[in-house]
Amino acid sequence: MFDISKTDKNFAVKTAIDKNDIRFYKADDAPFKIYGIFRENGKYRRIPENVARKISERVHNLHANTAGGRVRFETDSPYVAINVLMDRLGKMPHFALTGSAGFDLYADNLFVRTFVPPFDIKDSYESIIEFESTARRQITINFPLYSDVKELYIGLKDGCMLKEPKPYKNKKPIVYYGSSITQGACASRPGMSYQEIVSRAFDCDYINLGFAGSAMAEDSMIEYIKNLDMSVFVYDYDHNAPSSEHLEKTHEKMFKAIRRQKPLLPVIIMPRPKYFLTEGEKIRRDIIQKTYNNAVLSGDKNVYFIDGVALTGLCRDSGTVDNSHPTDFGFASMAKALSEVIADILQ
Repeated sequence: MFDISKTDKNFAVKTAIDKNDIRFYKADDAPFKIYGIFRENGKYRRIPENVARKISERVHNLHANTAGGRVRFETDSPYVAINVLMDRLGKMPHFALTGSAGFDLYADNLFVRTFVPPFDIKDSYESIIEFESTARRQITINFPLYSDVKELYIGLKDGCMLKEPKPYKNKKPIVYYGSSITQGACASRPGMSYQEIVSRAFDCDYINLGFAGSAMAEDSMIEYIKNLDMSVFVYDYDHNAPSSEHLEKTHEKMFKAIRRQKPLLPVIIMPRPKYFLTEGEKIRRDIIQKTYNNAVLSGDKNVYFIDGVALTGLCRDSGTVDNSHPTDFGFASMAKALSEVIADILQ
């Protein structure tokens, strides 16, 4: 098989770490700070395992995918390396491995590089990113969107400064609930999910509760979400509702349950991000908008609606991989529409 990396060195994936001054730290330990995920029963998870089992087998299968997971810290090391062990890998023909199974690194809120996994990855890999100069940096490493992570070690130059990161300006997280799009399919790397774009724009924490093909507003899921401490709730499970009848039975029910628990919580309601809708999709959009309209008519001043056309405003019909899952362009469009609403809320 032709190996492009032998022709173009920029395609080469460096997974061997050749450093005699490196020291590895466990990402769970202080002063590192983990966000969006937590450790339970030997791996990272987005919701407790017992809650996931109660919701559905499908959610249980996906709840340990580390979408939205981040580790943050401050260092003056001239390089950052990772050594990671995973026990479930997301490999799909239309989804870049760098997004489904890779990590990426931001320094001082600017993208530096991706820790690119090897094409033949089985369950682990090492990778290193070197900086052009030595300086104190606020580091954020984003976890994979569609893989389970058991262990993560961070490698820094031995003797370099290592401190807690600066806290998020907006500490109380935005919680997102929805479909595979919410989970991050098919971003080219984790930092291009729309939630992470919004997080960088507003310096805010978030929790990603996107479950591919499995977000159906089950009672157990509603019960879990309504008790979370959050600054904003964003929900979009249009794609996963098995029918318009199911959507009608559950959508306003979910809103009302959360509103009873949190009377002043800002809630953003969204249908599927799509510019041109079929007749069936319009019916679903109208059901979702009805939840919003009824809330407004009842006097609710903390509910917002973003139409699917607005979510795809930058790219119209050119922002997806497969007429469903966004490209980075599509996610940037979604983030722009959300940011316009979130800016007003956070102010």
